[in-house]
Amino acid sequence: MIGKSFRREKTLVEPEVKGFDSFDMKLGDAMRGERATLGKSLLDVQRELKIKASYIAAIENADPDAFDTPGFIAGYVRSYARYLNMDPDRAFEQFCRESGFSTAHGMSAAASSRRPAKVAIDPNAPRDIFSSSQTPFIPASEAFLSRIEPGAVGSVMVLVALICGLGYGGWTVLQEVQRVQFAPVENAPIVVSDIDPLAGAAAATDADASVEQVATFQAPSTEELDRLYRPQALDVPVMVARDAPISTLNPASVGTLAPTADVESAYEVADLVAQSVADSIASQSEVQVLETAVPGLQMVAVRPAWVRVRGADGSVLFEGIMNAGDTYAVPMLEEAPTLRVGESGAVYFAINGTHYGPAGATGTVTSNLPLSVDSLTQTYAVADITADNDLAKVVNVAQADTQ
Repeated sequence: MIGKSFRREKTLVEPEVKGFDSFDMKLGDAMRGERATLGKSLLDVQRELKIKASYIAAIENADPDAFDTPGFIAGYVRSYARYLNMDPDRAFEQFCRESGFSTAHGMSAAASSRRPAKVAIDPNAPRDIFSSSQTPFIPASEAFLSRIEPGAVGSVMVLVALICGLGYGGWTVLQEVQRVQFAPVENAPIVVSDIDPLAGAAAATDADASVEQVATFQAPSTEELDRLYRPQALDVPVMVARDAPISTLNPASVGTLAPTADVESAYEVADLVAQSVADSIASQSEVQVLETAVPGLQMVAVRPAWVRVRGADGSVLFEGIMNAGDTYAVPMLEEAPTLRVGESGAVYFAINGTHYGPAGATGTVTSNLPLSVDSLTQTYAVADITADNDLAKVVNVAQADTQ
């Protein structure tokens, strides 16, 4: 019998190739990646979420022991996951699964804010920088003495010495000002010399004075001192009543103003003089009440010209362009105003209807010209109307208006 053997062909099992997604990614690695994508540091997250950077690092390292209050861990994890655009509930479940943290409710010991006792760490044991919850990004605190500079110590000492010196000098001056010194005087004051308490004890100081004399000693009286400071009585004026009220007195008949025979004759002469003056005033046809008017002064422009009138105090009374036919009445002040004109040949001065000028040659500028009647009549002559056609037109128009 021929035996036949049957063998199965061995199937080749190909090893499964694991990709990047085949490995379980920890929560901390995912959060650090999302934070790096946003370009945020731990300090940036602390500033925006108002959560300590140490708590953010503890969340990424799945270290619940770094929190002071375990009851806030769930809120911190969810807020940080929401900040990174991650699922808050899924992130918290993964945090609890990796760290072994469980939510405590009620009055359980796990919900207390008391932190467990720290286990002593061997300094020689190797440390895993990735699993440590410490925050190396926070600079180490400096010692107090390291902040003190030797130069600053010297400056402070000099300042303290200066303050102490100024204080001592001020205190010394104050003591000298308040000190009272008595200067010896050879002559005793008058009050003390008049009231000497030892004036009656001269006999008692003798060695032969008896006890009876000392017992009969009487102290001087203080009447002199009382008399010195006693208030003085004021003089009371003597009041004399009048015989009658003032309204009944007639000064024309009583007293020094009463007229005598000579005064009566003088009154008669004064009445005659007053009557004659009244008759002379009544005889006059016109009585002048006001003073003679000051001659009027006007500036007359026969062609366009810029003028400015300035007062004696520097104030501008008039400034502008006067066209042909325009006039300006110069005010009569205590001090004459001054004139500045850009076209001197176009401005004339009318004084009581008579024109003087012009102010200057044509095309010239005249400055600081006093506008007073006396000064203008002495400086300028009467204007020739036939020599300036523009002036003749203005004068004719003015005469036609007055008629």
